[in-house]
Amino acid sequence: MRPSVIAAGLFVTAGALHFLRPQLYAKIVPPALGHEAELVAISGLAEIAGGLGLLHPRTRRASGYGLILLLLAVWPANIFMALDAARFSAVAPAWALWARVPLQLPLIWWIWRVSR
Repeated sequence: MRPSVIAAGLFVTAGALHFLRPQLYAKIVPPALGHEAELVAISGLAEIAGGLGLLHPRTRRASGYGLILLLLAVWPANIFMALDAARFSAVAPAWALWARVPLQLPLIWWIWRVSR
């Protein structure tokens, strides 16, 4: 299977989960940002649109840029979860929450490569 199809599937699935389990995603929005429901919906739509965009050569590059910007935008939520790991122990163990923080970098690199 082509890497762009795998990436598309991951992002479309993740985006859909924002609408199927919005309460889970709302919990990880840093409180300083507020507007949890709106941010969850916007990020979910962006993941779905970016994932679908990876499927077509004409939109692949723009979608890659958009997904990279999205990954950078949600990085604070990953850091927030790691810093308050006890609050999110039902989601994942503390080590996994900390592992997600640096894993954004290879994910960004992968999307860069897939979208070229």
